[in-house]
Formats: sequence, C-alpha cells, structure tokens
Amino acid sequence: MDEILLKKMQQKIKDTISNKDDIKQLLQLLSNIDDSESFALGIVVGRIYNSFYYQSKRILNREPTSAEFEEFLEFIKTKKSDLENLW
Repeated sequence: MDEILLKKMQQKIKDTISNKDDIKQLLQLLSNIDDSESFALGIVVGRIYNSFYYQSKRILNREPTSAEFEEFLEFIKTKKSDLENLW
C-alpha cells in the first residue's frame, strides 16, 4: 500500500478510536438494534473503508486496485482487536 495512504489509514483508525463517543451516540439513537456491537463495528468499518476509497482516489488519483484492497484488508486484520475493543 502507498505509504501516504497507509499513514492516512492509521490516522483514521486513531481518529475513530478517539471519537468512539460519537459512535456510542449513534447506537443510543438507534437503540432498537439488537446486536449493537455488530452495528458499531459496521459503522467503524464503514468509516475506515470509505476513507480508504476516498484517500486512494485523492492520493493516487484513481480507484484502488484489487491488490491494494487486499493490502488494505491485511492492514485492517492487524487492527481488528483495537477496533473490536472500542465498547
């Protein structure tokens, strides 16, 4: 993965972790959801994936390739426990 893109993804994960109260507010607003942990993880993953896609287009001036997406998945796999332990 491009080094600048990787740094942006690392920063997005840090931002997401530090803004976990925002996600908790969303969960409270949508309190009728049975599996709130899965829902919260979905919000987090959505934010990070959206950032990856947007930053790829901004930094690389194109959509990410399949190989870059695979690298992104490997990166996310290394951060999985950090993201699951937000709640």
